[in-house]
Amino acid sequence: MRIKNLILKNFRNYADESMDFTDGLNVVYGRNAQGKTNCAEAVYYLCTGTSPRAKRDKQLIRHGEESAEICANAEGRYGNIEIYAKITESGREIKVNGNKIMRNADILGNLYSVFFSPHELRLIQDGPDERRRFLNVSISQLSRPYYVALVRYNRILEQRNNLLKDKNLNTVYDSLPVWDEELCKYAATVARRRADFIEQLAPLAADIHLKLTDGGETLKIAPDKKYKGSEEELKTKLFSELSNNYDRDIRLGYTASGPHRDDIDIEIDGVDAKSYASQGQTRTAALSIKLAEVEIFKELSGEYPVLVLDDVMSELDLPRRKKLVELTKNLQTILTCTHAERVLYGLETNKIRIEGGKVKR
Repeated sequence: MRIKNLILKNFRNYADESMDFTDGLNVVYGRNAQGKTNCAEAVYYLCTGTSPRAKRDKQLIRHGEESAEICANAEGRYGNIEIYAKITESGREIKVNGNKIMRNADILGNLYSVFFSPHELRLIQDGPDERRRFLNVSISQLSRPYYVALVRYNRILEQRNNLLKDKNLNTVYDSLPVWDEELCKYAATVARRRADFIEQLAPLAADIHLKLTDGGETLKIAPDKKYKGSEEELKTKLFSELSNNYDRDIRLGYTASGPHRDDIDIEIDGVDAKSYASQGQTRTAALSIKLAEVEIFKELSGEYPVLVLDDVMSELDLPRRKKLVELTKNLQTILTCTHAERVLYGLETNKIRIEGGKVKR
């Protein structure tokens, strides 16, 4: 899959700009605070329907304007595709090949991308929420049923948590089994798909990490809980777990078990990366996981996603930069950096210079 053209109108600091991308490495470069990351953000938004940085869509609108527009023309194994988004203060409109998208689930799977920025270090350094977010974004792009199950699970979980705060304990005890029957149906789908994804991810990330570190470090990834069996078996197991902990959940006022509490264990050379990894180790581990994600997209969808690397080169030493370029040579990569010449290494690249939200040709 590749993006041929990206159009930005009143998006962040862009007034009205267009940029063309080629196969292979596309280098979007310029001084800091010129709009390079905004370009990467726009690609991510069209792929997932969300921004990796903004909490609200209206933050994406250029200051003083009433709306923002993003449009990408792309090419995949099934032909050409155009994705368009118009964002206003009151909402948004998204179209795929001219057809209006009514559900968030229908945004996913049209344009695949894997996104890496300095913020992705949170995948290693921060709490379980960040690792679950990584799983949710990645799997949702590949599986709409997963996304639907996740949304419904979270909706029912919120209602269950509200029920747990009810002062009428008879009502609580009588109602919990009904809610749990539905909750566990979707929980089983989420848990099973995450387990499958991590099982695919772990060996790929370990292999890539060995290459990036010249065999100097080993990376191990595993779920903190082992979910075995079919979805029906998992549903029964999760229902039993919830049923056996009614008193605990009522006392706490929230549901203390389930996929919304799961985590991923990440180790470097047998040591917990979350607690003991250096900044350099953290960056390399996070990058290895993201590049492994790329390979999973290829295996499951039949084509490579667009790889977006935002400001990754500045924090890598020269050998790891070269290895990164080597590992990504077979897919379209959009890479932002301050100095284009630092990442060329004799390769043919498409260079796009950004200055003050304008493409300088």
